[in-house]
Amino acid sequence: MSVQSVCLGWHWHPYAYSRTADDTDGAPVKPLPSNIARLACQAVADTFGASTAEQFEPDAVIANLYAPGARLGLHQDAEEPSDAPVVTISLGDTCLFRMAGVDRRTAPFLDITLRSGDLLVFGGPSRRVYHGVPKVFDNTGPRDLGLPSGRLSLTVRETGFAPA
Repeated sequence: MSVQSVCLGWHWHPYAYSRTADDTDGAPVKPLPSNIARLACQAVADTFGASTAEQFEPDAVIANLYAPGARLGLHQDAEEPSDAPVVTISLGDTCLFRMAGVDRRTAPFLDITLRSGDLLVFGGPSRRVYHGVPKVFDNTGPRDLGLPSGRLSLTVRETGFAPA
């Protein structure tokens, strides 16, 4: 993994979640902004219908900044007990988002081009699919976002852990 991450709602560090940034400065995690939660809920409703969206209670965001040349290897989002969908919001440079299978990291792959403003929702049988970002296409995003060069990915999820 060559991305920089910041978490909201819950702090994720490999294989665990906590309410404090234990692997950095130990500070309490900032809350998940309600407007991001609402956007994710609408994306789940548009993808899976109102009944699934009514049950979706997002409580965490992992914000990944991909600087030029950064990538993220294939992995599963498997630390959360919740089977609720995951919503990925893309800002900045275009990337190649790769999906393998739920039980494999190998080909065949499904490669999806994600541009700034794209939302990707994966859930149901694909909730625990292996996925990653093998390529970010430098200088392809809008310049008026006020972000550093690269790609910002917000992955919104319901962890399934008890609220604080």
